[in-house]
Amino acid sequence: MNKVYITATGQFLPNTPVANEEMELYIGSINNTPSRMKDIFLRKNGIKSRYYALDTQQQTTHQAWQMAANAIDNCLHGAPADKQDIDFLSTATTQSDMPVPGFASMVQGESGIGACTIASHQSVCASSIMAIQNAFMHVKAGQAGNALCCAAELPSRMFKASRFQHQHIVKDNELPAEIDFLRWMLSDGAGAMLLQPTPSPTQLSLEIEWVDLRSYAHQFDVCMYTGTNKDTDGRITKTWLDYASMSDADRNGAINLKQDMGLVDNIVKLGIQRFFELIDEGKVSPDAIDWLVCHYSSHHFKKQITDLLEKGGVVIPAHKWFTNLYTTGNIGAASIFAMLDDLLRSGKLEEGQQLLCMVPESGRFITGYMLLKVVAPGGKRFITEDIATIKAPAIRIQEKPVQEWLVRQLTGVWFDFERSLQQVPIVKKIFNGQLKMEEYKRLLLNLRQQVVDGSQWIARAASNVSMQYFHVRSSFIRHSADEHRDYQILEKNYINCGGNEQDLYTGEKNIGSEALSAYMFQRASQPDPFDLLGGMFIIEGLGNRVSGKWGRAIQQQLHLNADQVSFFIYHETSDSNDNHFERFENAIQSDLLTQEMAARIVKTAKVVARLYRMQLEELDNI
Repeated sequence: MNKVYITATGQFLPNTPVANEEMELYIGSINNTPSRMKDIFLRKNGIKSRYYALDTQQQTTHQAWQMAANAIDNCLHGAPADKQDIDFLSTATTQSDMPVPGFASMVQGESGIGACTIASHQSVCASSIMAIQNAFMHVKAGQAGNALCCAAELPSRMFKASRFQHQHIVKDNELPAEIDFLRWMLSDGAGAMLLQPTPSPTQLSLEIEWVDLRSYAHQFDVCMYTGTNKDTDGRITKTWLDYASMSDADRNGAINLKQDMGLVDNIVKLGIQRFFELIDEGKVSPDAIDWLVCHYSSHHFKKQITDLLEKGGVVIPAHKWFTNLYTTGNIGAASIFAMLDDLLRSGKLEEGQQLLCMVPESGRFITGYMLLKVVAPGGKRFITEDIATIKAPAIRIQEKPVQEWLVRQLTGVWFDFERSLQQVPIVKKIFNGQLKMEEYKRLLLNLRQQVVDGSQWIARAASNVSMQYFHVRSSFIRHSADEHRDYQILEKNYINCGGNEQDLYTGEKNIGSEALSAYMFQRASQPDPFDLLGGMFIIEGLGNRVSGKWGRAIQQQLHLNADQVSFFIYHETSDSNDNHFERFENAIQSDLLTQEMAARIVKTAKVVARLYRMQLEELDNI
């Protein structure tokens, strides 16, 4: 499966910005009477300006498909592909210009894109994520090398005053609130993005880590809709096509776009519920989010979102939020495209940053999420190594209850440990391809001071093992010899990278290394210190599952030779052979493993995991 990158973005906003006091010049006043509710709704949504594909005579200046084509032109200008290279076109909109044919057909015809596969997605805001997800899957599966996705919205023509002149729903020159508040919230525009299996050679790209889309239509009634009126009991029994004529449907207001005010707040609750589920599933780490690109349709909802996040123990600082709602307006499905385009062009993004995109929809309730990572131009630091996959070290057991319990607990400790490790600054740089040579040398120098102690605390532990467990004692002693070889390899790597040999012998442990070493020596000094098996599980697990990935990632981004990264890569081979882990397995398969000892092993594993992370967090802090 291919990696997938957003390599170019573009948007099109029609005409000139329209300020709040000018809105009725474009969409008109109901029966020529200024709205009494306008200021209230604008105060709630917080929007200061927006764009309309209308002129002051309420005439349409651009069709939605034309705006989409213009956004595509903007996207492909200078992009690493042109229109004739496009294999797949995926489009989104709430309301196409015509019921038939599909929106993608109209966009392709208008844009001049050559023969390709197309898909039209129609919903409300979440149709954007549907279109992106479809393009993402085509590129990931190798079905398309150049996929375009775009969205366009033109709701203003549905709200111009002339539309309501003959409708009996108008009372005292006012529309029902379920229609009126949308007049002051929705506006027009389009956006597009190019998806490819390699990063852009000239500018930052956004790697799509995953796309998540969930519908809750089975739980809720229709909330945002057009083409019908709900009965008093909330049911839908007649649509616009069931009226005797289109004129009858119009007079009855069936064609108006509406939102059920009694249901709409559910979208915030569902969105945050899904956010917490993604955290539980290990897909999102709140601390790792550098930008939250959140399509909230109105400022009114932002406070609800932050309150629910805080109740769940999550605080995303204000400087990490990105939106263009207040100056661009709410352009529905096109909003996420325009926001990403603005953010990419803002100069605020840095290589390796994570962007979490959130797109809720109140049509019949959908949540959409997408995780992106900023990648350098040309993939100069692109890492082919899969270093993000978490897999606990495999442990062979003999189907004994205590062993099985121990392995389950250690597996949980491992998952928590490796996930937390990925948020440590130096490790994030390895993952994101941002590591510099000087930082790598610092890492080696800091690790060396603690690695030297490894063979010593293992030898001390062996000396405190009683004779009845002689076979385990022998394993400790052999392991001590292996650890002695480890720091010698590390020292050679450091010198081969240009490090000063004298620094190896004059350097001090950082405060994390001090804490880790002190703890290991303290435990090793106890009689029969078999709980140190938990520490060995963590440290040797790093070699077994992680160090080789780190070594290759470092080698790729810094263009190093094997003799400059062998400390990390060597561990992957040595620790996974019948060497270190076989000794660990032999120990837990012996009769020393009681339930009490298993619990002590787990606790020691937790402590060592935390202290090892501290060692990496506190580089050079002595």
